[in-house]
Amino acid sequence: MARQAPDRASAALHVLVGRLPAVKETHFVSKTRGHDGEPGAGVAGEPAAAAGADADSEFAAALELGYRIREVRRKKNMTLRDAAVEAGVSESFLSQVERGLANPSVASLRRIADAMHEPVASFFVGDAPSGMVVRAKDRRRLVHPMGMLEDYLLTPPNARRLQIIYCVAGPGEGSGRELYTHVADEECLVVLSGQLEVGIGEETYKLEKGDTMLLDPKIPHGFFNPGPEATTMLWVQTPPLF
Repeated sequence: MARQAPDRASAALHVLVGRLPAVKETHFVSKTRGHDGEPGAGVAGEPAAAAGADADSEFAAALELGYRIREVRRKKNMTLRDAAVEAGVSESFLSQVERGLANPSVASLRRIADAMHEPVASFFVGDAPSGMVVRAKDRRRLVHPMGMLEDYLLTPPNARRLQIIYCVAGPGEGSGRELYTHVADEECLVVLSGQLEVGIGEETYKLEKGDTMLLDPKIPHGFFNPGPEATTMLWVQTPPLF
């Protein structure tokens, strides 16, 4: 299970919490927000049809993730209650996640996966490609509810020592208010476009396009996009245990 953030991570957590929108483990609502980060009426002049399409897409993503979590849990012959207890979340919250009605943070997803003795990658949707090549159209994906993040698995299932995830974080979005860990030995972050703030230990690092960062994934960390545009990045970890 994911470890609790130690004292040395408190400074990074304080900075990130102050900047992240309140989307962690909330009931599903529309993505449109006011300037304070709370659900709002949307951008002035935004076509109602576009707003409705966004909401439909987000709800579909929530259902997609929830279905995969439920599918993995049932394959493990775990009851909803047993999985919730192991993950350290309430049974009602896990039920809402599985029905697409609640929005888990990356840390919560990590704990849910650990409770089922599976990597988070098991929640990615799509058929696992065979062989050495992963075509762009065949990438398995994990879309977090409310459009927080989109993750795409770039490495095939037969990768034994390396895992690469292509991640898109929208403006003002990130990994959630709670710092998270996982059990890989090393992790390298490559920012492909946009801006990113990464909190780890007592430090907050500001990264821009082309910057890279090596970190210990066992130390609680989190990330946030402070910019006006989407940030794209690669998360490379070894061994492939996310």
